[in-house]
Amino acid sequence: MRRLIARTALVLLVTAVVAVAGPEALPGFEPMQTGPGAPGRWDSVADDGGTAGRAVEQSSDDPTDGRFPLLIRMATAPANVTVRVRIKPMAGSVDRAGGIALRLLDRDNYYVVRANALEGNVRFYKVVAGRRMQLTGADVPVASGVWHDLAVTAQDDRFTVSFDGRELFAATDATIGTPGKIAFWTKADSVTRFDRLDVEELR
Repeated sequence: MRRLIARTALVLLVTAVVAVAGPEALPGFEPMQTGPGAPGRWDSVADDGGTAGRAVEQSSDDPTDGRFPLLIRMATAPANVTVRVRIKPMAGSVDRAGGIALRLLDRDNYYVVRANALEGNVRFYKVVAGRRMQLTGADVPVASGVWHDLAVTAQDDRFTVSFDGRELFAATDATIGTPGKIAFWTKADSVTRFDRLDVEELR
């Protein structure tokens, strides 16, 4: 059985926030970061393909290696969930990536699935004590300036990833098995837009 526990179209975010300066500016979400470098900058931008003509964009282009800006949904999600989001990679010369973090315990411990337009792939990682380790991935075209659907289903120790409506791969890992938070994720100088976050509990 599946139960939709959160559908965040981001209308509240993009209409209420122009530049996120702190958690008080974004009800229900909080910007954080894994690794060094300048803090991420989460902005409301006009986008004809976004909900209500708007989207949320991470616009800081600091190219620091190992820098992963996060925008965390502060409500805890169950461990077994399907998470869906739309992403649009816009710019970046070091990286041009965006993804979903899940089972997030803190800024240094979580799983993440991300799509990278420069590399042309979708990959799944675990982050433990701030160290990112790849679990699996697939080569697939990821166009810049285009909306893509990214989804991950976590069921116990099994994770299944889909991209643009097609299942790409599955992986098993039991490092983090507890409920956690969901977050938007970017890397280095990636400028990436996000829209429509669905969190669906699996029963």
